[in-house]
Amino acid sequence: MAKNNLLTERKAFQFLKENAENIPHIAEIFDKQPARGKDYIIQTEGITLDISKQRVNDDSIKLLCDLYYESNVPEHIKMLFNGSLVNKSEDRAALHTQLRVPKEKQKESYNIVNDQLDHMELIVNQIHNGTWRGFSGKRITDVVNLGVGGSDLGPLMVCHALREYSLPSVGSLNVHFASTIDGSQLFGLLKDLKPETTVFLIASKSFTTIDTLSNANTARSWLLSVCPNKELMLRCHFIGISSSAEKMSEWGIVEKNQLSIWDWVGGRYSLWSSVGLSIALALGMPLFRELLKGAHSLDEHYRTSPPEKNIPVMMALIGIWNVNILNIKAQAILPYDGRLKYFPSYLTQLEMESNGKSVTQDGEPIDYSTCPILWGEVGANAQHAFYQLLHQGTQSVAADFILAAKRYDTNQDDSHKNSLVAQHELNISNCLAQSRVLAFGNYAIGNNSNPFRNYPGNQPSSTLVLPKLDAFTLGSLIACYEHKVFTQAVIWGINPFDQWGVELGKQVASQLKCLFSEDNEPNKAGALDSSTLALASMIQDFRKE
Repeated sequence: MAKNNLLTERKAFQFLKENAENIPHIAEIFDKQPARGKDYIIQTEGITLDISKQRVNDDSIKLLCDLYYESNVPEHIKMLFNGSLVNKSEDRAALHTQLRVPKEKQKESYNIVNDQLDHMELIVNQIHNGTWRGFSGKRITDVVNLGVGGSDLGPLMVCHALREYSLPSVGSLNVHFASTIDGSQLFGLLKDLKPETTVFLIASKSFTTIDTLSNANTARSWLLSVCPNKELMLRCHFIGISSSAEKMSEWGIVEKNQLSIWDWVGGRYSLWSSVGLSIALALGMPLFRELLKGAHSLDEHYRTSPPEKNIPVMMALIGIWNVNILNIKAQAILPYDGRLKYFPSYLTQLEMESNGKSVTQDGEPIDYSTCPILWGEVGANAQHAFYQLLHQGTQSVAADFILAAKRYDTNQDDSHKNSLVAQHELNISNCLAQSRVLAFGNYAIGNNSNPFRNYPGNQPSSTLVLPKLDAFTLGSLIACYEHKVFTQAVIWGINPFDQWGVELGKQVASQLKCLFSEDNEPNKAGALDSSTLALASMIQDFRKE
């Protein structure tokens, strides 16, 4: 990448640094802009974004939009959607947006997407209506998704968030998730599941992921212990989801039980593909399609809206401002909705695996920060955990608050639901109170001379409001963060679609397995450091005891 294409060499970046020198405390910004609360809101179908509590003014927003154009983001958005090779290090496109294009708008060359959706629907209907049976002829009662990373975090997050909407067709089917390589999750499940009524989904793009295949091999052994007819067992109890039909067949997945994904679908962007089979089984295929519809709606908003009216673009630009101008290196994700319990973990992978990079698309080192450290928790729980640091700690942290305006339908004769509505209103009040105190500090409550009760404020935050949390709005919300990540990657000049930093640890782990084999031949692991050797020896001693 040429020097003048680096973030720090762009004219808009220099002007942004100058602008930041004149940005006062958030409370003072509000004093100067009384209508700020209304002026700094962006809306699209399903999502409202409030950035009024960010440490920016009108000049900052204008300069950030200048940076957007100077970084040639509009051209890169076109490249993303038209299938250009935006993933340079792997020579691939990144066409996850194609997975959610409605059938009537789908290009003929991507009919393979509709074919896989139809195949998914066939499997879902067979399991839901009871025509798919286990080896003993009994109806399937449980499905276990075996995946890791994007094949686990995304589907798990969506299933938990939307389970109250699951359709009657789902019946009493239970969907479970197991991802850990140590087998602890699978061990806990197998104690209570019945082999003859359980189906396993093996979700691995390459079908070589050691974490997933270790769990799959254990599940296969568990079933073989009660069904010696291996061919029947594999046909009735395993479904494969991968880009490698050959490897699925080698493992034992029969052809009719194989679902495809493609090289142009990254793992952390794969819940929209056949990897979402667990979602469709847990909620019903119509809800899965509604999730796709919400994501596509946001895709169109992102693709066609100018930066100042574009929610993911403005989230990205504010993030650049916080990280590279204000030097804020931490980002908290704070959903005030228990249904979004797994959303912070999902975003941790999406953002940190995508943009945790230190070289440009051309492999040149960069001298500025990229992705902040991301973490979070359901807001009401987090208030009793790490909010102390947010309010009175020594470092700045940016935050995203997420809430649904409406929850629980009520009527005058239902005191139980009326009580739940009151709880939801209390939850909303807590969310707004926390963002207010983070921004204004003592200004919100009056100055306090007690140093232990001093709240400096000036902690920036955005608030995302959904009319209600359903499949459509959740699809939009997920796609919103996906496009935020891409926009930031373009401005930083990095590749958000590879993850080479994940690979080396896997390679070394494979080398170290020989330290714990029965013959224990450490020389096979090659030259090792004294710490690794000492730890391996100590662990072996404990195992022998």
